[in-house]
This record gives sequence, structure tokens and C-alpha cells, in this order.
Amino acid sequence: MMSFNDRKDDFIKIEVERLIDWNEPNGNGCIVSDKITKEGYKVGYMYREMPDDDNPDSGWRFMAGNEDDVYMNNSDNHHIFDINTICNYNDSIIPYLHSDIGSSYIRRVGNIFEIDDGEMPIIIEKQNR
Repeated sequence: MMSFNDRKDDFIKIEVERLIDWNEPNGNGCIVSDKITKEGYKVGYMYREMPDDDNPDSGWRFMAGNEDDVYMNNSDNHHIFDINTICNYNDSIIPYLHSDIGSSYIRRVGNIFEIDDGEMPIIIEKQNR
């Protein structure tokens, strides 16, 4: 029997519109948890690290916030997307995208993100699709 994440074509189908014009020098790629793109969770935790110079990488990493270490250590559980595509999955991330490298945010009430200080819980929600 095939497990949920063994399938490569089971991403939630969305209509992608141009929501942002990303023109930062390293490119528009970002790493996204399958909890968002396959299971329908909203972005709950996002951080920006130094972009990979060898790839079109924005440095952004997006998770639902309920991934444990075992889940995250399995590379089959996250994929690279165009950052505009992830904005279409969850447009509440848009105001934070030009944050500095090293920034990290968690979802709080509704669609508001706050700087992650390691003390507050992440609000974990599914999309209403």
C-alpha cells in the first residue's frame, strides 16, 4: 500500500495567480512542508535563512508548525516551490516576505504572524477550502 507521502502528484490543486513580484537576487525558490501543500494546513511557522547561492533560493522555509523531527528529517516530506505559488496557498505570508535573513515568524491569532521568540505557541490551522 502506498503511503500518503509516497505519491509525488498529490499536491492540493490550486489556481496560481501572480500575487507578488519577487525580484530579489538569489531567486524565487522556497522549501515547503507537505503539511501545507498536500494536507492543507496554513503556514504556521516560517523562517528565512541564507539563500543557497547555487540554486534559485529565496531562503524562505515554510511549515505548518506541527512537524516533528522525524517528519522534517525525511526529505520526501518537503519540496521546493516558487514563492509566489506558496503565496497562493496562504497569502497571509506576503507582508513578511521581505524580512531580513535570520527572521522567523509564527502564526498567532487569525492570519497575523509574530516574531518567534520561542515562548509562544504556534496557532495550527487547516485551510478552509
